[in-house]
Amino acid sequence: MKIATFNINGILARTEALLTWLDEASPDVVCLQEIKKVDAEFPRAVFEARGWTVQTHGQKSFNGVAILSKLPLEDVTRGLPGDESDDQARWIEATVLGRRKVRVCSLYLPNGNPAPGPKYDYKLAWMARMEARVRQLLVSEQPLVFCGDYNVIPQAEDAANPKDWLKDALFLPESRRAFFRLLNLGLTDAVRVRDGRPGVYSYWDFQRGAWERNNGIRIDHHLLSPQAADLLQEIGIDKAVRGRDKPSDHVPVWAVLDA
Repeated sequence: MKIATFNINGILARTEALLTWLDEASPDVVCLQEIKKVDAEFPRAVFEARGWTVQTHGQKSFNGVAILSKLPLEDVTRGLPGDESDDQARWIEATVLGRRKVRVCSLYLPNGNPAPGPKYDYKLAWMARMEARVRQLLVSEQPLVFCGDYNVIPQAEDAANPKDWLKDALFLPESRRAFFRLLNLGLTDAVRVRDGRPGVYSYWDFQRGAWERNNGIRIDHHLLSPQAADLLQEIGIDKAVRGRDKPSDHVPVWAVLDA
């Protein structure tokens, strides 16, 4: 089972680019972030015509997450538990029925800037709620994949110029500690367990020639439960997608599980 995550940065602006990549990469499941459309405005018919099951949790103009799957889905839930007043569409999860069942969560973690401030407080509170949800799901002892745009640079080697990010919410110590609390629950960073090299990035800003200078950061992650990590066969980052016409500032990151 090939599971990919891709912050598309606006589904309507990049539907054709996404379809081209889907045809090339042939994933079984794709977790999307920043679809930036309510559910009714997602172009689901285009994807369903190509055999994709589409589940969305959308929001007008901002945020929004989705799961596309060539395999059957069950038990789809929307929204991160823990704060019923939270109206930001940042979390969707479903069980994928492959050769083995895999619970997949597509997430778009808050950016948190400017920090300090209310947006950063929201980011840290959201990460605490995510930690609580991960704890709940781990009790099931099933393969779990938590993938998406975490808006967290875990370590210095995950940025081309880490000093540029010292005061940014993505790299502040509190953000990184919250990320490592997730790992300390027993989750595995799929990319890092297979590729420890520096210079492995998933995001390049549209400004200041970041792509041309390879001034990137790694903020799109697959975190795997122990049961999913045991099934991990391969990982990859499709960097070349960033150099195409009208790209997202993120690129797809994928993992293959024996499931």
